[in-house]
Amino acid sequence: MTTIYDVARTAGVSPKTVSRVLNRDAPVSQATRDAVEAAIQTLGYVPSNAARTMRSSKTGLIGLISGAISEAEASPEQSGLPEIYIFQGIQNVLRPAGKTLLIADTGGDPTSIPSLVRTFAEHRVEGLLYVAPYHQLVTLPEPAGVGAFVIVNGFDTDGAPCVVPDDYAGQKAITERLIEIGHRRIAYLSLPEDLVATRERTQGFIDAHTEAGLDVDPKLIRPADCLSPATEDRRSVLRFALDAVLALPDPPTVICTGNDRLALQLYGRLRSRGIRVPEDMSIAGYDDYRLISETLFPPLTTIELPYHRMGRAAAEMLLQRLSGDGPPEAETKRIAGDVKWRDSVLSPSAPRN
Repeated sequence: MTTIYDVARTAGVSPKTVSRVLNRDAPVSQATRDAVEAAIQTLGYVPSNAARTMRSSKTGLIGLISGAISEAEASPEQSGLPEIYIFQGIQNVLRPAGKTLLIADTGGDPTSIPSLVRTFAEHRVEGLLYVAPYHQLVTLPEPAGVGAFVIVNGFDTDGAPCVVPDDYAGQKAITERLIEIGHRRIAYLSLPEDLVATRERTQGFIDAHTEAGLDVDPKLIRPADCLSPATEDRRSVLRFALDAVLALPDPPTVICTGNDRLALQLYGRLRSRGIRVPEDMSIAGYDDYRLISETLFPPLTTIELPYHRMGRAAAEMLLQRLSGDGPPEAETKRIAGDVKWRDSVLSPSAPRN
């Protein structure tokens, strides 16, 4: 294995000078620097961070633990938007800050989290991020041995710093927009009722009506998904919910869905009944899962689930805490998504073909 002494001999300088070039902690002439860097390239020398770490206690490493990768396809309650956007947002902040992101997946086994935390602590990560697969309450071990800790897409009962989507604001915003263009009978076919996102979005849906001076018909709010792993069970829930709202004496003019995947299924079910989108029924989703929202015909009006911005916000929060600039108290940051207005919604008064 090539050592710093081999580099020094090849460059014709002292080991101390090589160290100065590597650490950039003392002035070195450009000619000397060029000679050392040429020797490093020739010998294929890879510097060890061990001594540098012992001196500074800074490794430049940030750990990330996630169940999102392994659990994505197995979780019926997932939002539907690829969690990679969270990772991209985190990386876009950490890389310019000179930090290296190390990612470990739980393999779908929450009991593996304590050992992953210990492993990261043994590698002296400066900070740790935990990314949940969907907006939920999480139970995590004390992240001992790391300088700062932030939860993304989830929260705990201990008040750890966290970044979550503002599900309330998202559903409220799109409902307000639908009301503004004249809709008065708005159905909401939600995700399973036990989910945090469903509770918050439903409240946003209700408050948008209340603030507009409109009554909320509870018969227009129905769960259209369940936590069963059986596809047919989940399809049955959606079919029942759709049948119920369409059978009302005064049916809706627009249907909001808990996510874009439900909207995709709804397109097919409505068309099989001869109901055109949006001429006969408008549809609005949630997530802006663009593989669905931009390729459906007509393209789907929906709300962005702002995963990229959530990742950025979490990384910024972590760096602030590592630098001592963050607030001493626990912090919860809610990130609201934008309404993506497309062609799946028409005003009730708009002309129909």
